[in-house]
Amino acid sequence: MDFTALLPQLTRIAVEAGEAILSIYDRDHPVQVQHKADTSPLTEADLAAHRLICSSLERLCPEIPILSEESAVSQIAERQQWSRYWLVDPLDGTKEFIKRNGEFTVNIALIDNHQPLLGVVYAPAIDTLYAGCDKVGIAYKSNGKGLRQLPLKSRPLAPFRPLSLVVSRSHRDSALDPYIDRLRQILPVSETPMGSSLKLCLIAEGAADLHLRTGPTSEWDTAAAQAVLEAAGGQVIDFRGRAMRYNERDNLINPDFIATGDRAFDWSHCLGLES
Repeated sequence: MDFTALLPQLTRIAVEAGEAILSIYDRDHPVQVQHKADTSPLTEADLAAHRLICSSLERLCPEIPILSEESAVSQIAERQQWSRYWLVDPLDGTKEFIKRNGEFTVNIALIDNHQPLLGVVYAPAIDTLYAGCDKVGIAYKSNGKGLRQLPLKSRPLAPFRPLSLVVSRSHRDSALDPYIDRLRQILPVSETPMGSSLKLCLIAEGAADLHLRTGPTSEWDTAAAQAVLEAAGGQVIDFRGRAMRYNERDNLINPDFIATGDRAFDWSHCLGLES
């Protein structure tokens, strides 16, 4: 598979999905919101992006199955038989979309042998795209037209700079507090709230150092941004220091995890986690 050629095609699909989302986001009247069985919100924009992305991926690579957050239950059950598949969140950050703060994304990842091989994250409200494939050493940020393409490189910790911790804007968990308190005993910590997979993208571009997540997230929430972050030199690991992997559990819920730009730092020891 030619990943260098595939990545621009995925960015085009993500941008087209973003345009479909914005056509709904920019309407004068409020967005109609439904709720799924797990109480998470669902809008017309989620479904429009889902349909566009799935139809486009089917034309692009008909041999690769697709798992989207909005896939039918039967498709979700089939995924355990797949070794390679697309993992899609058509609208990551639906709560941010409803709040109209712009912090929502389109996420498309290719999972191969339980790992995110490549990923594209597009934030349509700010026309910012992140793409990465560690296998071919590509990680970049651009606008939706692919202009001003800037290489991404995560940053190491520096003794003269406070640790920049990016936290969830809508899903802040009090279980994080002991870990943050422990970090503050070692070095100064600044916190930046952010929605959706943009948290990991900030780390990939060297604008933040760390994201800790306790509480449930789904595999489609993280896969694309993990691919970008790892291609930029960072990592996503669970609280035992193991790389975050996909399609290995009975459900699609991620373990608690650490996303960081500095692979060399011993985060597990610093946070007092299990080894």
